[in-house]
Amino acid sequence: MNLKKIVENLIDNFLEAGELALLLRKKGLIKKIKIDNTPVSNGDLEVNKFISNKISEITPDIPIISEETSENKDNLNLKDFWLIDPIDGTYDYINNLEEFTINAGLIINNKPAAGLINAPAKKRMFYSYEKGNAFEFNKGKTTNLSNKPNKTSKTLKFISYSTKIKPEIQKIYDKLGVKENVRMKSSLKFCVVAAGEYDGYVAEPRAYEWDIAAGHAILEHSGGTVTDFSGNQILYGKKDLKNPSLILKNKNILQWTNN
Repeated sequence: MNLKKIVENLIDNFLEAGELALLLRKKGLIKKIKIDNTPVSNGDLEVNKFISNKISEITPDIPIISEETSENKDNLNLKDFWLIDPIDGTYDYINNLEEFTINAGLIINNKPAAGLINAPAKKRMFYSYEKGNAFEFNKGKTTNLSNKPNKTSKTLKFISYSTKIKPEIQKIYDKLGVKENVRMKSSLKFCVVAAGEYDGYVAEPRAYEWDIAAGHAILEHSGGTVTDFSGNQILYGKKDLKNPSLILKNKNILQWTNN
């Protein structure tokens, strides 16, 4: 399987999906509340249809699991599959905010092998395939995140999904020496950690595999790590598709720890 070719063939589609998402928002979204009490819009569904069709054209033999459809969610035997979250951060999307993302992660042998994340309102496109090949496309320029210089300051700045830091997360912050915490939504967290703009992210078990698969691939391929609180690797295709606890670290922390 040529991961590089698969991902590069999808980049323009993801940029187009971002334009579609913004256009639908500009026209006025139709919003509903799903059975799990989370919001969804016609934009989520249209983007899901668009990127699912494009992915199926390029990898017709690889099943797709998407947040917005029931297909393949009960298949417990999948090892190779796509995980799609067409709009991660729907609240931001429907409220004209900027941190929402369009996501697809390719899972091979239950591990993240490639990822694409577009943050269209921020005009930032991230993608990866294999270690050392994690990139950001922004303002016509492509940057290899693996090659970005290390920051000189060892003051750790982490991201959280809430301004309230739970005690078990604070313990990890204290152990690592985290001095600053900034709230951020959506899978953009993984991308800015991979880009070295923030140093990590910690979360107790929450959300689903499609929320993290693409970001996991991008961060890992940039030189960072994604583990649970016990240091175990994160595998995909679990029975309930729910995430365990998470600790994200970028390559800066790993190098400081090893030196």
